[in-house]
Amino acid sequence: MVWQVTARAGVLPPSVLPAPEVVVRAGSDLAATGELQRHILASLRRIAQGFGLGAVTGLMLGFLVGMSKIADILLDRSLQMVRTIPHLALVPLMIAWFGIGEEPKILLVALGTFFPIYLNTVTGIRGVDPKLLQLGRSYGLGRWALVREIAVPGAMPTILAGIRYSLGVAWITLVIAETISASDGIGYLAQDARQMLRTDQIVLAIVLYACAGLLADLLTRLIERRILRWHPSYRRPSP
Repeated sequence: MVWQVTARAGVLPPSVLPAPEVVVRAGSDLAATGELQRHILASLRRIAQGFGLGAVTGLMLGFLVGMSKIADILLDRSLQMVRTIPHLALVPLMIAWFGIGEEPKILLVALGTFFPIYLNTVTGIRGVDPKLLQLGRSYGLGRWALVREIAVPGAMPTILAGIRYSLGVAWITLVIAETISASDGIGYLAQDARQMLRTDQIVLAIVLYACAGLLADLLTRLIERRILRWHPSYRRPSP
């Protein structure tokens, strides 16, 4: 509403902030040629691959470090050192290692995804009440049964919070990653529009990123409600 009123009143010139209908028209024009769909699918593919790689690795190492003191000693300090390095600062190194193909983009998204999930998984595992684990052992549960029946459910709220945060980081990372000699993707669309002085397409790319982040967050909330139906904080109020 504020955007529309500002554009109608001429507070900002169209070259600075075009009206919503101008942005919608730019999206319709790109969709008519198939360009918009191609850019969106390319970004979704990179997010899916990078997030999947980072999430799986973060969960595996998080559970390993959270459940094992030996793994904590061997892995956690090294990972914490790497975590202090801004992952976007690794762009030149990624290009030197893997060239300008898809690998640097996917790996950057994976790095941005990995640490929030890893840290939240370790925190969630260590936050499980030791008395519950002791109770499980007294009932004869083995190590894997303890993980499956007690550690995973107890840590799940914290893990899902890390997943929600990491999805936001993944999209932020993709904005930068798709400026690395890309030929498609929403980030490429914004970069190409900047060179062509197409402010309407730049705003369109920003809106697409915002919508993608919102949909990802809504999807994660839906998963939270389904997985954590047993948790009092996630139960729907009775009518």
